[in-house]
Amino acid sequence: MRVRRLRKNVAQLEVTAFINVIVVLVPFLLSTAVFTRLSVLELTLPAPSSGVEQLKVDDLKLEVVIRPDALDVGDRIGGLIQRIPMATAGHHDLAALSLLMQQVKLKFPDTTTATVLAQPDTPYELLVQVMDTMREAPTAASAQAHASAPAAALFPDISIGDAPISVARK
Repeated sequence: MRVRRLRKNVAQLEVTAFINVIVVLVPFLLSTAVFTRLSVLELTLPAPSSGVEQLKVDDLKLEVVIRPDALDVGDRIGGLIQRIPMATAGHHDLAALSLLMQQVKLKFPDTTTATVLAQPDTPYELLVQVMDTMREAPTAASAQAHASAPAAALFPDISIGDAPISVARK
């Protein structure tokens, strides 16, 4: 008796639907990727000190300590420069900080580094606002042109760290 064998057709992979999906997804993903912007703050970590720092008369080690009731602006070597108390609205006075940073920059034009020290309960938005205030100051041209003109650079190289514990004042 003769054995009958079934003829099996070779299976073909149907990719037409997949290609149609890719044709639609690729332009969509490319168009949305253009409008996506990530905001990144460039920070530098403080260098580990390998002993006693060289004390220089004309060297500024600018520090801004964010306290719940004030901003303490000082020099790591020279001590407190100015304490900026809270504004009347209950917010930190960033305008006064900007003016003070501009004055310090006039005295030390070559210095680009600064340190922001914050307590653990400091709001993130306040930390970013203080860093932005220290990084650049609005110029008259940028105020009139609604921020289209570049702002003046103050201390663009900012390091962050933990604030020292303050002793309660009596």
